[in-house]
Amino acid sequence: MRTAEMPVPSPVYNVTAQMLTSQLRELEADGVVYRKVYPQVLPKVEYSLTPFGRSLAPIIQAMASWGESYAADERKRISLVPK
Repeated sequence: MRTAEMPVPSPVYNVTAQMLTSQLRELEADGVVYRKVYPQVLPKVEYSLTPFGRSLAPIIQAMASWGESYAADERKRISLVPK
């Protein structure tokens, strides 16, 4: 997947292209994603999950499920928007 095709989180998170690239490079260094560079006039880079990255899916899904149930509890709701 090219970075331009990636779903970028809400502008609330202020994710810049530079930050996204930095995080992807870190994930590449950790062996979570594979980066393929195409040598062409308009630079093209695609990212995909490595087998190690795919093995993290159950953990990430469990964390997402926990987050959803935690956020559903009105008493525990937190704001992600800085005040």
